Amino acid sequence: MIDDLDRSLTLLLQNALPQEILDQVTISFATPDEAFPPQSVTLPALNLFLYDIHENRELRTNEWDLERDEQGLFTRERAPVRVDCSYLVTAWPSASSTAPALDEHRLLSAVIMALLRYPTLPTALLQGNLESATIEPPTIALQQGQLQGVAEFWQALGGRPRAAFNYTVTIELQPFDLIPAGPPVLEKRLVFEVGTSLPEPDGDT
Repeated sequence: MIDDLDRSLTLLLQNALPQEILDQVTISFATPDEAFPPQSVTLPALNLFLYDIHENRELRTNEWDLERDEQGLFTRERAPVRVDCSYLVTAWPSASSTAPALDEHRLLSAVIMALLRYPTLPTALLQGNLESATIEPPTIALQQGQLQGVAEFWQALGGRPRAAFNYTVTIELQPFDLIPAGPPVLEKRLVFEVGTSLPEPDGDT
């Protein structure tokens, strides 16, 4: 499921970034530590590091979904769990750049503008299990995330602090199985009006 989100975000950036940026950069999800970039990543790069995953309790619900299949049988299913996936987005200029800070800021500006245009992940871009989402996954960019102590974060990774911003996507996870609820209940109601009586039985019987 998380890898499906990574692939969906890659498609989003490929559709939203200017072509001149796409022709230059690699989109990466690697850890931005002192060894960055790994051999699989060529600079310049845009890196989305998934640093936090937790349930969005504000969106938790105890409701059940009731569905009817082609045979007329009903099944019950618990509502999916909503999970916030938070990324730290950074830009990495080419090692041969003569103005690395300017190139870094140019790449960051491009990805910020691209992500802000999409308050949700479009259904057409969702990959794998995300295709079954009941709603388009909402996104939040440039808001304070779960990362506390940015300086300590970079120190723990062994790298130097650099410009970055938070990007959070709320996806649905469905860990629950469908529960058969059986066929529909058919009822027949008999209504009698006050002051009336049942017809007399036929005397010949």
